[in-house]
Amino acid sequence: GAVKMTPAHDPNDFEVGLRHNLEIIRCIGDDGKINENGGPYNGMDRYECRKAIVKDLEEQGYLVKTEPYSHNVGTCYRCHNDVEPLISAQWFVKMEPLAKEALRVVREGEVKFVPERFSKTYTNWMENVHDWCISRQLWWGHQIPAWYCDECGHINVSREDPTKCEQCGSARLTRDPDVLDTWFSSALWPFSTLGWPEKTADLDFYYPTSVMVTGYDIIFFWVSRMIFSGCEQMKKIPFRTVLIHGLVRDDKGRKMSKSLGNGIDPLEVAETYGADALRFNLITGNSPGNDMRFYTEKCEAMRNFANKVWNASRFVMMNLGDLEAYDLPAAEALEREDKWVLSKLNTLVKEVTENLDSYEIGVASAKVYDFLWDTYCDWYIELTKTRLNGEDEAAKSTARNVLCYVLTELLKLLHPFMPFITEEIFQALPKRAGSGDKFLMTSRWPEYSEALCFSKEEAAMEAVMDTIKAIRARRAEMNVPPSKKAEVLLVTAAPEPYEQGLHFLQRLAFASQVRFAAEAPADLTGQVSIVTHNATAYLPLSELVDLAAERERIAKEKEKAENGLRIVEQKLSNEKFVSRAPEAVVNAEKEKAEKFRELIAKLEESAKALGC
Repeated sequence: GAVKMTPAHDPNDFEVGLRHNLEIIRCIGDDGKINENGGPYNGMDRYECRKAIVKDLEEQGYLVKTEPYSHNVGTCYRCHNDVEPLISAQWFVKMEPLAKEALRVVREGEVKFVPERFSKTYTNWMENVHDWCISRQLWWGHQIPAWYCDECGHINVSREDPTKCEQCGSARLTRDPDVLDTWFSSALWPFSTLGWPEKTADLDFYYPTSVMVTGYDIIFFWVSRMIFSGCEQMKKIPFRTVLIHGLVRDDKGRKMSKSLGNGIDPLEVAETYGADALRFNLITGNSPGNDMRFYTEKCEAMRNFANKVWNASRFVMMNLGDLEAYDLPAAEALEREDKWVLSKLNTLVKEVTENLDSYEIGVASAKVYDFLWDTYCDWYIELTKTRLNGEDEAAKSTARNVLCYVLTELLKLLHPFMPFITEEIFQALPKRAGSGDKFLMTSRWPEYSEALCFSKEEAAMEAVMDTIKAIRARRAEMNVPPSKKAEVLLVTAAPEPYEQGLHFLQRLAFASQVRFAAEAPADLTGQVSIVTHNATAYLPLSELVDLAAERERIAKEKEKAENGLRIVEQKLSNEKFVSRAPEAVVNAEKEKAEKFRELIAKLEESAKALGC
C-alpha cells in the first residue's frame, strides 16, 4: 500500500520532488531505523515509522486518502527484506576519456567479437557509459587506497601507506573502509597476473593474448573494463578476439540462480557421469552466443559415448598382438577399406580444424562424435575382423597398424573435448614409431595430407556400404533376423566395386549368396527390391519370411491400428470434446490419428509386397 498526500508544491516541479525524496532518504540509517534527521520519529523502525506518519497525518487533517498501489520494491535475495535507498559518499572513475579508446579499438577491428553481433552490444554500452562507481561496502576485496585526516579532513590518496597527512602533517589518519568493485579488480586481470606494473618476461610474452572466452551477460561488466583498462595502463589491447558463449539454463529454460535453487553442481554430475561426459554435454549442440538447456539425460548419452570409445579402444588393444609401436603402412599394402577410413579421417581432420579455427566448437565435436561412433566403431572395426581373425600375417599387421593410427588420431581430435579418457587410452596404446609423444596433450595436432586422399577407393567403398545399409534397413522393416540368410541379386552397370567388396556384402548383408547381373530379371514376382544410387538389390521374399505368418501378422496389426484410429476420430468428431478440451489435448489426439494413418499406409504397402 501507499499513502497519497496533497502536495505542498507544484507536482511537476521535478527538482523540488527530488529534494523531497532525498530528505526522506537521509532520515534512514544503516540499521534500518530512523535517525536524528527524522525529528520525533528518531529511533523508530522504518516500518513502524511509516504507520506512525500515516496516523499523524490523519489526526492533523493532512491525509486525503490511502489506496493500494503496485510498484517495484527491491529485496535482498538472501534475507528477502526490503532494500532501502541510502545516500553515501562513493568513489567514481571518469569514463569519457577511457571510453573513447575502448570504442576505437573495436570499431577499427583491433578487437573482434565472435559472433560479430555482440560488438553492437558493446558499442551501445560504451557510447552511453556513465562515470563508474568503484567503491563497495563489503567485507572482502581490495581496499580503497585513501586515508582521511582526522585533524583537517584532507583525503590522502597514495600507492604506499602514508604515515602523515600531506596537507597538515598529522599522523592521525583513518583509511577508507570501502573496497573496490570486484569488476575493477577483474579489469586488471590480463596484465596484473603477469607481474604488472613491473616489466616481466611473462607480461612481455603473454600480453596481449589471442582469445578471451566469456558469456554475453558480462560484456559490459568485464570485457569492456578489461579493454579500457588495458588500453589505459598498458597502451595495448588485452586480447584480439572475444568469443562469446551463451548461458547454461535449466531444462525449463530458466537462468540458473541461487534464489531459484535450480543450479547444477558440476562436481555431483561429474561424480555420477564423469567429467568428460559433462564437458561433452555442454559442448555438443551448442553454438557461439546462444543459450542452451541442461538435460541430465544428455549426460547419460555422453557417458554412453565415452563407454563406446573405451570399448572400441579395448577391442583394438586386445587384437594388437605383440605390436609395440605402430606406423602407417605404405599405400600399396593398404586394403580398400583401409584407404576408405584413412581418406575419411583425412577429411575429418581438415573440417574439424577449420571448425575450431572458426570457433564452431559444437559442429567440430559433433563431427568427431559421428566419425568415432559410426565410421570407426560400427564400420571400420567390423570390416577388419576378417583379417584380424585370419591367417595372413601381413594383412593382419596392416589392419593392426591402421586401427592404431586412426584411433590415435581420433583421440587427438577428441582430446580438447574429453581430455581425461583420451589421455588414459593414449597412455595404454602403442606409440607411433619415432614420434616421441609421451602425452596426448603435448602431441602434434593432426594435419590434412594429400597423400591420404583416396577419393576413388572411398567412393567405391561407400557404394558397397550404401547397399549393405539399404539391405539391412529393409530386412529390419520386415522383422527378418540376421540369422536368416537370403540370396542377393545385385543389378548394376558398374559391378567392380561390389565384386571387390563381395565378402563384406555376404557377411554384413546376411547373404547366403551374391549374384551379379546387368539387367533386372523379367519376372519380379516374390522379389523384394532395394534401390541405392548405382545398384538395385533383389531378395527372394520366400527366403526371408514365412508368407502366411507374415500376412496374418500384418492383418492383425492393421486391424489394431484401424480400431485405434476409429476411437480417436470419434473423439475428434465430438464437438463438445473439441470445444472444451485444452488445445494441447486436442492437438495430441490429432497427432495420434495421423500416426495411425501412417502406420496403416505402411502396413498396406507391406501387404501389397507380399501379394495380399
